[in-house]
Amino acid sequence: MVLAGKLSTELGIKTSADKFFKLFASDIHQLQNICGSVHETKLHEGDEWHHNDSVKHWTHILDGKVQTCYESFEEIDEKNKKIVHKIFGPDIDKNYKIFKLIIEVFDKVDGGATVKWTVEYEKINEDIDPPNGWIEYVGKCTRDIDAHLVQQAA
Repeated sequence: MVLAGKLSTELGIKTSADKFFKLFASDIHQLQNICGSVHETKLHEGDEWHHNDSVKHWTHILDGKVQTCYESFEEIDEKNKKIVHKIFGPDIDKNYKIFKLIIEVFDKVDGGATVKWTVEYEKINEDIDPPNGWIEYVGKCTRDIDAHLVQQAA
């Protein structure tokens, strides 16, 4: 009976790793204006969007349904362009004991970058399906963000 797992995907982007990472590290509140799957995000607790103690409230489309969750930064590693997001709230907690969304961004030698998303989770029981919809969701958001940043640079 395996309850814990990881899902991951790597996506190539045209934007530099620095620019893409900066959006998550210091402008995450802009995602609602960039990603079609993100309906709204607001600061739920704390005074600053990018502080580890702050909690953000997200409303988004996942698996074809409007869902909400809360998110906080568990770790921000600017040197390695990695952020660990802790995701929680009623829509998450009904299925998972632990849910983390990890983003890592790497420059490619020939230009552009690669975004690696990892979902780490622990299900509350074996009848719960893995959170495959989150991989589709982060993939769509990645494409929306990359297109936005490329257009801004043009």
